[in-house]
Amino acid sequence: MNKMLKYMFYVVFSVLLLGMAFYGEKAYTRAIAYENATTELVALQGVEEQASRKLENLAKSILGELFSADREVTFTGIQSKREHAMVEAKRYTRYFMYLLGALLLSSFLFSLRAFTMFGAIAAMLTLVLGLMTPILMVTIHKEVEYIGDIVLSFESKGVIGSIVKLFDGGDMVVALVILLFSVVVPSLKVLALLFVSIFMKSGFAHTIVKFFKIIGKWSMVDVFVVAVFLVYLTANKGEVSRAEVEVGLYFFLAYVIVSMLLSLAADKMLRERVN
Repeated sequence: MNKMLKYMFYVVFSVLLLGMAFYGEKAYTRAIAYENATTELVALQGVEEQASRKLENLAKSILGELFSADREVTFTGIQSKREHAMVEAKRYTRYFMYLLGALLLSSFLFSLRAFTMFGAIAAMLTLVLGLMTPILMVTIHKEVEYIGDIVLSFESKGVIGSIVKLFDGGDMVVALVILLFSVVVPSLKVLALLFVSIFMKSGFAHTIVKFFKIIGKWSMVDVFVVAVFLVYLTANKGEVSRAEVEVGLYFFLAYVIVSMLLSLAADKMLRERVN
């Protein structure tokens, strides 16, 4: 292939990666904004706050324009901000996934080596977003007569946040296991695949691929994702619990899929090299 054309393809792949980084950062910041707005909203859904808001609305209905229901205005404003943040987070996440798909498809059509190299960089970016961005929000609530829906507790965490909480709670063994198999091993695997794509002539590259194919069977990444879905489904069945999947889980799922494809591509690339 013409060198100039080859460099042009690499520039296109690099631009796609930059676009992914841009939209990934946007999705992350909007997801955090959604989490913060939800925290503000929950603070206004306690018994006292709800009762005060009901009394203000009653006074507003009686006195009309003579009375200003400030709590209701604040509550509605935060609700609007929260909904907007989630819409934006999902929109930027979709853009990220579109660029990820375009990168993988175009690099695969170019060569297995380019697919493995640029795919590994994209997988690392996707993994970081999956680890940092909130993945699940669970609220415990109760409907109180005459007052309304009261939030009793609220929790929103990403993978890293969950590990930190386990450490803080003294669950060292569980925290270390999740840290090892959901953070350390996936990160090393991506870096190893990047190494393989760059130094594919090295005999050590075959050993790396074989090693991660074996250890990958023990990885808890896919187990973790399944566990999250089980928590989500279980929580939604409760009368007093409500679970909501956040965009971090989509990044995590994307990493799992891309990582599997890259492992297959790297293995095939090295076998073709030997033959």
